[in-house]
Amino acid sequence: MRERIHALIAHPRFQQFIVGVILVNAATLGLETVPAVEQSYGSLLKVVDHIALYIFTVELLAKIYVERARFVRDPWNLFDTAIVAIAFAPVAGGLSVLRSLRILRALRLLSVVPSLRRVVSALLRAMPGMSSIVVLLSLVLYVAAVMATKLYGGDTPDRFGSLPTSLFTLYQTMTGDDWGNIAREVMDKHPSAWIFFTIFILLCTFVVLNLFMAVVVSAMDEENAEERAAHAEERAAHDDTAVHTRQILDELTELRKEIAELRAERVPATSGQRE
Repeated sequence: MRERIHALIAHPRFQQFIVGVILVNAATLGLETVPAVEQSYGSLLKVVDHIALYIFTVELLAKIYVERARFVRDPWNLFDTAIVAIAFAPVAGGLSVLRSLRILRALRLLSVVPSLRRVVSALLRAMPGMSSIVVLLSLVLYVAAVMATKLYGGDTPDRFGSLPTSLFTLYQTMTGDDWGNIAREVMDKHPSAWIFFTIFILLCTFVVLNLFMAVVVSAMDEENAEERAAHAEERAAHDDTAVHTRQILDELTELRKEIAELRAERVPATSGQRE
């Protein structure tokens, strides 16, 4: 029984069905935010939502039945459990905000679709390298904010009047949001401010932020390399199994030939004795 259920939930058609349920459920939850649709089809949307929840629950229970102790060892299973458990939390009183968290079920695509799962795994793998870049970026922002506060705070207090204000302005500049107007406002009173902004943008936008991309790409390459190595091992194991199977079949064929030859030799000898 357990093997049949495992074969069912591991079948590609079943996985495609779960993906379809997730997409339909996400669409219905989005339609609930439209007042006209909610007023006309609110009861139908709730029925679809409940059916999707029951399907996710049955799938989860089936995985628990099949995998048993191995279920809790897989982080993706715990992720799915947390998302499904949120739907069963009470929504009355102060916990009514949990009702809006039902849309988190759409995140189940991360655990169902293998390509998305690889991307998330690569991002998690890149976290140590990204943390170092975050520290570097924070240091650059802090140094630049202190300098900007001392250099331009007196003339542009709205932009660089205090350290927190300078940090926010420089963060806005780093993201490219209206940085031209910020620079021109400062350059009206400090013509040489273009040097500061040019160096800051080059360091943060074109160097530090690109390091994030480099770390993520490197992590994805490692993830893909490990996956290819795992597939190569599986193919090698499959090839070895096929070779061993072929050898066994060849040996059985030889044995059958020898048995047939022995029988053929025994038949004339038996006939001669009878004569």
